[in-house]
Amino acid sequence: MHKRGIGDLVGGKKADESLDLLSLLGHTMAEPITLENGDISPLFDAPDSRGEQHNLTEILSQGKKVILYFYPKDSTPGCTVQACDFRDDMARLTSHGFQVFGVSKDSAKSHDNFISKQGINFPLLMDEDMAIHQAFGTWRLKKNYGKEYMGCARSTFVIGEDGKLIFARYNVKAKGHVSMLMRELGIDE
Repeated sequence: MHKRGIGDLVGGKKADESLDLLSLLGHTMAEPITLENGDISPLFDAPDSRGEQHNLTEILSQGKKVILYFYPKDSTPGCTVQACDFRDDMARLTSHGFQVFGVSKDSAKSHDNFISKQGINFPLLMDEDMAIHQAFGTWRLKKNYGKEYMGCARSTFVIGEDGKLIFARYNVKAKGHVSMLMRELGIDE
């Protein structure tokens, strides 16, 4: 008896036929946008893991600035380091008028576990449909050990009260990123 695996048959196609797995999953390989400092920020209106809605236009109308950072996955080593660095520097960031949001495509349950386990003191936005990832161009082709795949490029955007990007950077390093960001924003350590 021959057992078929995913390598033998996927979506009715044989393994040697051309198959676009990303299309099957609803994701395309379209070239992502690349935002730069000075660009107008894409808008977002998204719930956090607790169901509270966060609308960029409303936040900016309150005179706040927004740090929106994208990370690949809750509770992984690099993402934990980065989230904990934001957590540990939250008092200084909020005292300078910044509101921080983390974004990943993880579920509400995953976000809540991450928040609880690490004592995260800022909202993690829900983006399971990846609308925010697409708007900010953070869902990109990645390479790891010779393999190519689509994934979240760890990225950070700082949005000023006028809705323009003060800081836009893709493929940032997790460790030391928050300290570097605060230096770039003129916030003393």
